[in-house]
Amino acid sequence: MNQKFVKAKELAEEWGVTTRRINQLCVQNYFQGAYKDGKFWMIPSDTLKPSVLRKHKTKTELTKLLPCPVGITSYKEVSSECYYVDKTLLIKDIIDDHNKVYLFTRPRRFGKTLAMDMVRTFFEKTDEDTSTYFRDKRIWSAGEEYHKYQGSYPVISLSFKDAHQNSWEEMYQSLYFSIKEAYLNHINLLSSEKVNEYDKKFFRKIVDANASITEVQFSFGKLSSMLAKHYNQKVIMIIDEYDTPIQQGYIFGFYDDVIGFMRNLFSSGLKDNENLEFGILTGILHVAKESLFSVLNNLSVHTILDEKYAQYFGFTPSEVTVMAKYYGKEEKLSEIKDWFDGYMFGHFEIYNPWSVISYFNNNCRPKAYWSRTSGNEMIGQLIRNANSEMYESLSYLMQGKEIQAVIETDIIYPEINDDPDMIYSFLLVAGYLRIKETISTINDNLICSLAMPNREIKSVFQKEILDSCRAVFSGSLLRNFELAIRTENNALLTETLQNYLLQSASVYDTAYESFYHGTIFGMLAVMSDSFYITSNRESGEGRFDVQLEPHDKKQTGFILEFKSEKGLDETGLKKLAKEGIRQIRDQKYYTNMKYHGIQNITLFGIAFSGKKVSVIVEKM
Repeated sequence: MNQKFVKAKELAEEWGVTTRRINQLCVQNYFQGAYKDGKFWMIPSDTLKPSVLRKHKTKTELTKLLPCPVGITSYKEVSSECYYVDKTLLIKDIIDDHNKVYLFTRPRRFGKTLAMDMVRTFFEKTDEDTSTYFRDKRIWSAGEEYHKYQGSYPVISLSFKDAHQNSWEEMYQSLYFSIKEAYLNHINLLSSEKVNEYDKKFFRKIVDANASITEVQFSFGKLSSMLAKHYNQKVIMIIDEYDTPIQQGYIFGFYDDVIGFMRNLFSSGLKDNENLEFGILTGILHVAKESLFSVLNNLSVHTILDEKYAQYFGFTPSEVTVMAKYYGKEEKLSEIKDWFDGYMFGHFEIYNPWSVISYFNNNCRPKAYWSRTSGNEMIGQLIRNANSEMYESLSYLMQGKEIQAVIETDIIYPEINDDPDMIYSFLLVAGYLRIKETISTINDNLICSLAMPNREIKSVFQKEILDSCRAVFSGSLLRNFELAIRTENNALLTETLQNYLLQSASVYDTAYESFYHGTIFGMLAVMSDSFYITSNRESGEGRFDVQLEPHDKKQTGFILEFKSEKGLDETGLKKLAKEGIRQIRDQKYYTNMKYHGIQNITLFGIAFSGKKVSVIVEKM
């Protein structure tokens, strides 16, 4: 039967687009079987209207701006119906590198899930001609040698992003459900003549929820084997947000259970699997090899510190500029930069893509869109376990200052609270900090100066830090504490601290002055918007306990000195608080603020004895 052809002009009229647009797609090899007859393109008459043109139905629609894909992770939908920042050359690099297992770690909401759905859509064998979603993208222009990979592989794809359960029993059921869904996506294997009855029986046990935990741990290897037999082709495996259940396991006390399960699960699918073409894992962290990836000797890790693949997650400055021009908001570029720029992946400057998209979708209103976009209980865990030194460093960061740390991207969860550098490393890879400067190296790890990336993160950081503090300090307590300091109300401050100690602190906590110091420094986070908060710094002839230097030099600054002694009565407490005031004056702790032009300074002497408090307030 002879194939019939029509001119590009005829198809353009039928589809409601311009002839020029059809000719462009022909030049890009978009229509299979199309050829040029003289100056006219001839296209098979049974060609279906591709998805890239579905939005072009009328002249009105031709001029209508594409919507922003807020919260959409389907590559087909985003690339054909929304404004899409083309990241398809990620596929080219994966093909060129020819690694066996890739691990991409990036902060939450930086495009990992959309990227993985793009990879799946490109490689997966389906009844649909999915090349239509790529023919006008950069990967198609990269060369015909990449076209042969499109739609050529069976793909196992699943995500653990919803694995937020609080017990191992519930977590196991969640992981099982995700694995079962991956099996159901290939239900056609049960009717395949190439898959033997033994394997089909295993398949049914998985989908009927009758498999043992050992069988579930071997499920990736078994499914890839069945797919390879059915399609006579190796398999691609994609596991998105692999580390979510591991983080939950650490927080809620079943870390060893989840690590043991997932080590065997990954081993069966990704280690020495003869049926594997390649595998991809994504997550926020690289969980250290000692605890999870010791079984994988074929892992290619790409963190935010690495140059390769850096531009594929998040938006580059040029991509943001093009987007601003498209929406006619070029005058907003400086505001966008101030709020959402500041990340460095490798040597690439990166904007938060979720926030940029949300900004354009919300009439260019700047705010912290990234806040609470997904649960991050780990931040609260870190803050609740922080000591006074950590609180001080966090306060510095919220004031726009820098801290230094040794960066370790291989996170060992059981050790994270024992090492401040590990905490800072976690905050870095999770998107709360950026590397401002690389200072040196130690044992192959970078020593870096860290800071907050942008205005959005300062807002998010403060909200999530304060939310964590509220697990210890109630909202009313923090409000009263701030009011007492600002109004120099010694009675209210005494009552506020007294109530906290009576309700929350154990008698063992109140044994040392460092406890009181750390407690108050944690409360002071609520005042970081208006004050530079420092602790244990030299000024005058000694070292003050806490200093609040106002951003506005016309406002009042505060110096707090803590004293503690066991077994004091009310008279002894007041005397001890006065000793704190005397020490501030004698040691001239106010020297630095005076030098910085602060004229109004108030002194607080705060004395503790067990759960009893006394506060003396004096003006300089």
